[in-house]
Amino acid sequence: MLGGRLFFRCSPNPPAICNRTSYNADGGTRETNAGDSRMGQLSNGIEQSSTVHRGPLKGVDMAKDDKTTKVKGIKGKGDKGQSDKEQSCADSKLFEPFQLRGLTMRNRIWLPPMDTYSVYAQDGKPTPFHYQHYVSRAIGGFGMVIVESTAVSPEGRISPCDVGLWNDDQIQAWRWIVEGAKATGARIGVQLNHAGRKGNTGSFSLGYIHENVPQDKGGWQTVAPSPIPYAKLDAPRELSVDEIHGIVAQFRDAAARAVAAGFDMVEIHAAHGYLLSEFLDPLTNEREDEYGGSLENRMRLVVEVVDAVRQVIPDYMPLVVRVSATDWAAGGWDLIQTVELSRVLKEHGVDLIDVSTGSIIPHVNVPVKDGWQVPFAAAIRKEAEIPVSAVGLITKPKQAEKIVRKGKADVVEIGRAALRDPYWPLRAAYKLGVPADQAPYADQYRRGAYC
Repeated sequence: MLGGRLFFRCSPNPPAICNRTSYNADGGTRETNAGDSRMGQLSNGIEQSSTVHRGPLKGVDMAKDDKTTKVKGIKGKGDKGQSDKEQSCADSKLFEPFQLRGLTMRNRIWLPPMDTYSVYAQDGKPTPFHYQHYVSRAIGGFGMVIVESTAVSPEGRISPCDVGLWNDDQIQAWRWIVEGAKATGARIGVQLNHAGRKGNTGSFSLGYIHENVPQDKGGWQTVAPSPIPYAKLDAPRELSVDEIHGIVAQFRDAAARAVAAGFDMVEIHAAHGYLLSEFLDPLTNEREDEYGGSLENRMRLVVEVVDAVRQVIPDYMPLVVRVSATDWAAGGWDLIQTVELSRVLKEHGVDLIDVSTGSIIPHVNVPVKDGWQVPFAAAIRKEAEIPVSAVGLITKPKQAEKIVRKGKADVVEIGRAALRDPYWPLRAAYKLGVPADQAPYADQYRRGAYC
């Protein structure tokens, strides 16, 4: 123990297993609608209305039936890699170090941001629970731990019990968690978010599930690009242009605080129906000014946020953007627009696209199954030529290994499986034949290694 904090002794450099080469538990259900033919029409020669893109997407064949829209036949880079039978037990691609800019992660297994709604004081400061939650997953062997949705303003929270980085007092509250995670050999990032029309909602810790929280219980008026409510939530207030500029500044300032707190990476949340994705989607953005209408205009806020954040974080620090690749609704946000957005973000200094889907439009359905979002990640990686993470019912070590080895994604995110098993990477190493002395054990735990 040092100053009341627990530090773990680990080797300063992770052991290299292979040659080194240079990822919704946020309250959304991902139950989203099947029959969006605009999302499904990605083969050659299909007309795309009101969508800016650079030609047809190669290697993507979309098929639909009367119940679901399915993504099939997507081949990413590296498809000609070794088969499962040819793979050497110790030659795990999943446990190969991964580099973005100046940051090297010990493996390609990431913990995605998952909101815990556990700031009972409602002051945005993480608590000892958050230390235990994140540091235990770092001890468990994750290469990158991304902390939950972190609000850039009090009004940007999903719930009154969310964490934040909207004031300087919150920096120190994060610092001990960051230091604890790094001491295990893991890297740690932060997801910055503004919840928009999906803010001010209840949680297990507060009540008001799927409802707005009354103002006398800590609630507030939500905002959005247009005054369109989400499901049964209250209608948001439409943002003015000056207010939009102010939100860009909030993201910038929160990113600067993340650097001061010692985070290794910043992720911008532009998915799951929160504010930035509300601007992207034509079904939630009916503005007629420079922030609405065309795809270029709808992307404007995300690009401005990226530029502002990139200016205040070090050049060696990776910048990631999380997207919903489709809203699964007819006439809405789709994969082709996501590819175009990814190309633009790459030009503006984004290093990886964290690929999810849905949770933008309520009361729609998706074909949920194991790895169901991986084809979207593969398409974005291929067409935008940018590193991606894959997420969504990736639960088994061999499944994760195959995704990375076949070039469908550069990293995989283990979400809900990591809630029930903080040591998922250590178990995966054993299942994949990685020797215990090369697996990401903290020294204090090595004698308990799987064997």
